[in-house]
Amino acid sequence: MIPKEWVDLVKDGLKYSYAPYSGIKVSALAITPDGKVYRGVNVENSSLGLTVCAERVAIFNAVANGERKIKTIVLTSSLDEPIYPCGACLQVMSEFGVEEVIIIHGDKIIRHDFRELFPRPFNWRKEENREK
Repeated sequence: MIPKEWVDLVKDGLKYSYAPYSGIKVSALAITPDGKVYRGVNVENSSLGLTVCAERVAIFNAVANGERKIKTIVLTSSLDEPIYPCGACLQVMSEFGVEEVIIIHGDKIIRHDFRELFPRPFNWRKEENREK
């Protein structure tokens, strides 16, 4: 069971999405191990390669506020089917130690262990060189 406030907050975030090109609104939460919640939405750009996904915005928001560990990502969208993180988002999630991805679709809650979604992330640095 996840907190109702997470479900409400991630669904509420859809109204802040900036998706004039795809029309697909996405909202995400980055939850730290101590329960701090950071929100993100997708932000599109007419140069589509500059678009940023909601998951990365939420994580970057957390990092900009001093966080270095994200435990859970909660995700929802305006699509008629569940939305899953793209490869770029999964790689960023791996950098910050995400353990669980929760997808909210209507009243349905889909939980995934992060390693199930991304079993072999790229990592060029040795662990002793990683920022803590």
